[in-house]
Amino acid sequence: MKTLLIVNPVAGRGHAGRVVSKIESCLETLGLDHRLVLTERPWHAAELAEEAARDGMDLVVTASGDGTANETLNGLMRARRDGFDRTAMSILPVGTGNDFAYGMGIRGDLDETCRSLAEGRRFRMDVGLVRGGDFPEGRYFGNGVGVGFDAAVGFEAVKIRWLSGLPAYLLAVLKTTFIYYQAPTVNVSNGDWSFTQPSLMVSIMNGQRMGGGFFMAPQGLPGDGQLDLCIVSNPTKPRIFGLIPHFLKGTQAGQPEVRIEHAEKVVVRAVSGTLPAHCDGETLCHAGDELTIEILPQAIEFVTGLD
Repeated sequence: MKTLLIVNPVAGRGHAGRVVSKIESCLETLGLDHRLVLTERPWHAAELAEEAARDGMDLVVTASGDGTANETLNGLMRARRDGFDRTAMSILPVGTGNDFAYGMGIRGDLDETCRSLAEGRRFRMDVGLVRGGDFPEGRYFGNGVGVGFDAAVGFEAVKIRWLSGLPAYLLAVLKTTFIYYQAPTVNVSNGDWSFTQPSLMVSIMNGQRMGGGFFMAPQGLPGDGQLDLCIVSNPTKPRIFGLIPHFLKGTQAGQPEVRIEHAEKVVVRAVSGTLPAHCDGETLCHAGDELTIEILPQAIEFVTGLD
């Protein structure tokens, strides 16, 4: 199985670069035929992945966080549009949040995730496509799109250099709640239903969690052909803190401010205010006005730790 391993050496505050030799040792011990390339610039992973697919590689693996994994997915999907669709994807999660990998069943330490590659269990993964903001032509995603508070927290979390993972996001939640964010009024629709309300956040998920541990869609399945929506109205600041434990446990369904929906395609439009948004943790826009999100069922093969 010819494998390209794409490593973002700065992922996880530099953790990925520090474990390159361990990754190489693991893969060699497992007998995986691979070539390793370090990314050098934004969207380099997308270029490498697209080239690998066009060259007929069997598998592209990222040793990275969510951002580089997203770039890799976009490169593979670009190649797929031209008929180069036999290359599978996987992730060795060595980044900060690792939410994309988690949703795809890639969990555990580095030795365990390397063994998942060697075992080669595969499934056909749904892929999301979002259009709007800074990407009117569209950007693919594997885990989810966050609109509103979730995105504002993510923008703040990347500024926190002395923490990583869930603690950084929790601190960013505190800062965003008290300083930065006012909920816009949004219209959310999918053709069968439509509603307009002030919304703290709208999470549109293919995976299960964001921010390293907030379970926006605890029952999310990335192969069911559906987007899982979690929409929060406009709670008071004290109530935001009351909701956080529910999102950490994935028990927010049934809370009065929380609405759960499922759709194959959805449009989120700002009626007043603007839409900060991210896609797999990568910035879609700081002040968008409309986003269209759809699911592409079983679009790509993924090597997973899922049974």
